[in-house]
Amino acid sequence: MKVVNLKQAILQAWKERWSDYQWAINMKRFFPRGATWDILNLAEALLEQAMIGPSPNPLILSYLKYAISSQVRTYWHYCGTPPSPSEFDDFSRDLCVQSLLEIMDMFCDRLSCHGKAEECISLCRALLSALTWLLRCAAFYAEKVKEPLEQAAAENQLKMCLERLEKVLSSTKNRALIHIAKLEETPSWSTVEQSLVKLGENLNNLGTSPLRSQADDCVSLIKSIPTMLSVHSEQLNKTGFPTVHAVVLLEGTMNLTGETQPLVEQLMMVKRMQRIPSPLFVLEIWKACFVGLIECPEGTEELKWTAFTFLKMPQVLVKLKKYPQGDRDFTEDVNCAFEFLLKLTPLLDKADQRCKKGDGFLLTGPSLGSLRTADKENSPCLKSAENANIQPNPGLILRAEPTVTNILKTMDADHSKSPEGLLGVLGHMLSGKSLDLLLAAAAATGKLKSFARKFVKLNEFTKQITGEISKSGSVRALLFDISFLMLCHVAQTYGSEVILSDSNPPGEVPFFETWMLTCMPEEGKILNPDHPCFRPDSTKVESLVALLNNSSEMKLVQMKWHEVCLSISAAILEILNAWENGVLTFESIQKITDNIKGKVCSMAVCAVAWLVAHVRMLGLDEREKSLQMIRQLATPLYGENTLQFYNERVVIMSSILEHMCADVLQQTATQIKFPSTGMDTIPYWNLLPPKKPIKEVLTSVFTKVLEKGWVDSRSIHIFDTLLHMGGVYWFCNNLVKELLKETRKEHTLRAVELLYAIFCLDMQQLTLTLLGHILPNLLTDSSKWHTLMDPPGKALAKLSVWCALSSYSSHNKGQASARQKKRHREDIEDYISLFPLDDTQPSKLMRLLSSNEEDSNILSSPNRSMSSSLSASQLHTVSMRDPLNRVLANLFLLISSILGAKTAGTHTQFVQWFMEECVECLEQGSRGSILQFMPFTMVSELVKVSTMSSPKIVLAITDLSLPLGRRVAAKAIAAL
Repeated sequence: MKVVNLKQAILQAWKERWSDYQWAINMKRFFPRGATWDILNLAEALLEQAMIGPSPNPLILSYLKYAISSQVRTYWHYCGTPPSPSEFDDFSRDLCVQSLLEIMDMFCDRLSCHGKAEECISLCRALLSALTWLLRCAAFYAEKVKEPLEQAAAENQLKMCLERLEKVLSSTKNRALIHIAKLEETPSWSTVEQSLVKLGENLNNLGTSPLRSQADDCVSLIKSIPTMLSVHSEQLNKTGFPTVHAVVLLEGTMNLTGETQPLVEQLMMVKRMQRIPSPLFVLEIWKACFVGLIECPEGTEELKWTAFTFLKMPQVLVKLKKYPQGDRDFTEDVNCAFEFLLKLTPLLDKADQRCKKGDGFLLTGPSLGSLRTADKENSPCLKSAENANIQPNPGLILRAEPTVTNILKTMDADHSKSPEGLLGVLGHMLSGKSLDLLLAAAAATGKLKSFARKFVKLNEFTKQITGEISKSGSVRALLFDISFLMLCHVAQTYGSEVILSDSNPPGEVPFFETWMLTCMPEEGKILNPDHPCFRPDSTKVESLVALLNNSSEMKLVQMKWHEVCLSISAAILEILNAWENGVLTFESIQKITDNIKGKVCSMAVCAVAWLVAHVRMLGLDEREKSLQMIRQLATPLYGENTLQFYNERVVIMSSILEHMCADVLQQTATQIKFPSTGMDTIPYWNLLPPKKPIKEVLTSVFTKVLEKGWVDSRSIHIFDTLLHMGGVYWFCNNLVKELLKETRKEHTLRAVELLYAIFCLDMQQLTLTLLGHILPNLLTDSSKWHTLMDPPGKALAKLSVWCALSSYSSHNKGQASARQKKRHREDIEDYISLFPLDDTQPSKLMRLLSSNEEDSNILSSPNRSMSSSLSASQLHTVSMRDPLNRVLANLFLLISSILGAKTAGTHTQFVQWFMEECVECLEQGSRGSILQFMPFTMVSELVKVSTMSSPKIVLAITDLSLPLGRRVAAKAIAAL
């Protein structure tokens, strides 16, 4: 017998009444394995022939059932793909529908496929098609229920349909496969949504029957499929969150001028990673603000904290509100946090005492003050003597904000039209605490950069000297001096990056920027006193020396102050040499220094800047006269023949000089008493104990912080100093060692929360070190594997994931703070050489791997190279020249090799913890997360691990935006 095609074979079987096993035997003979016959539509062909009449053909249906139960179709490479009933839409034929539902019983709760990825995708599509058919079927019978004559039969059919629908949807595996099909075929999912609408409309016919409840459950499960990765439970067993506390403290203490968006992103990242409930999250932010306000040093730091709390944090809360909150109302969460805050009476009392009054300035409005009035009547008051020393309250900061705006408008005017009026405004700014108050308000509202730029322009304006007379000469000198002093003060208080501009035309860098970059001493910046910037035109230097030595006072008219400031360093060197060689007497030096500081204080600042650099280069017995000259310049001139606002300018000058000289005076064990002029001492300076190794300091401070459970401002500054002194690798490596020493579970979790916050001092570089150096060394050195046991190993995995996620997120958005950008990088290896771009050269990481692997050829061969271990990042064309991308890619290569290795140990368990934490912290729909660097081949290795062998985890770790990602996921899930 010669069979022409499949349809003919089925008809012949029916005519000759073959039994089901005869049919199977004959079909295998007709279509042997490897034949080119078109048998891919076998199930559909059988269904089509079985459903021709008003009732199903039982013989042909028996062939299909036998094929499914005996896996004949698997023999033909069908791999368990279910027959699709979608072509059958005549739901009025009840017996046919019942037969189809019975066939679905045979596979809907035990679908599997161990074939190729394409076949697994076909399984996903078939399942989506079956779901669509079931929904249409259910909608049809739900509508028929309202017809009295057919109600009983329709309810029976609907019950059968809903039972199968529930059976299909109750399996997480099935829902995951449908999730993949939804992404693969968007139009098909639109049909599902339309069918859901139709079913929902007809469900009203069911009243409150059990069928209605069953149908509602099925609809809810279908609607949950697109968001099946986004459900994360919140932590309800904790009330304190030290990471949030430390991030806020760090920002308020060290980054007041930073933009609000990076802070908001970082806080939201912490909230998501630690699954913090919104009310407790907001409460922790407020608590941190008040603790920072209470513990900060008096003076400028207190003003900065007040501005941060009452001007910057309200902006942060407004931005937090814009983030999706699920079904929660952010305003309600804020109100709930507010209620919690009101119960923290000791904290609020302390904050009230620090703010001088508790009558409504706390938070952002009068509500807290009025709500606390009853409590205030019963709380003890501060003594009047203590009250006298408390700095300005939040009301002054709030009123300073509009003043900043007005000053900015004034500074935009044409300076040449009314320089005297502008001088009056500037003079008013210098009085008392006005300047620091205004700067704090400007910094907290993001206006400090604009503020500084306008003073740079004003300083440039003073270069104009055409047709100048006596009065205008003194006004111009004062405008130059005040703008110069203000800019120095801003640079020292808020960082020099606030002054710098990226928009200067080529070759037109303003004088102050040039001087600040090349001549101004800063922490960590070593100046060369012989640098060309300190050696200007010799003729200008000679005339300046003559002017200082011969004149009774400095002339003001037609003076080019920017040239004077650049020439003063060389002039001071000439004068110092003359003094040391006996050419000039001490009285002459006094006269010269009086001339320098008597009119324009900026000259004294520039002179001391050079002297500080000069003293560093001198031997112990050579420093006396240089230090004596600094002492002379720092002492104010008391006389009547000084320019306007001299006392106010001296206050700022003394503060600038004290900051400049702090390091060199400590190094030379010299004391210079700067005049007590009302400016504050340098906050958070000289925190490290003398004669104690910095490693001991790091260990002791971290131990204290861990015992307390939170980081205070002083500790943050100590950690920052140690990071600066020891370098990124030293800092990270020693803190990881401290974490791995901890054996108590609750302490390791607390340590991770605190370490993450400490790493925020320089998250990018510390993450590169942790993921690129420290983890690979721990994972490839078998002698260190014992340190990775639970709980410290699990805690390190959590810390590594948190750092990787945060760094990658902020790195992609270009949100590294200016404070982080300016840190020195001498101790960071070149990551391009660590992980070469040329895959023919085995990288350092691969050499480490091969030294600990039985078959070193496997790991060091080109087959293990980055280009052949295909990952989503390569399909997204992510640049591997970026150090962070390269480190992440190599870390996942290492993880992949550990999972596929023949030996297992604590390092294998560490890798599992790492991946579990990645899934825990995953954000729904987050394309381009760190998991995109994971090789696709790793998925099949991961599902072999019991804790990772779930459909949801497979969906989470694969990039479903890519066709290849969907195929990898479908293959892994179908095999579960």
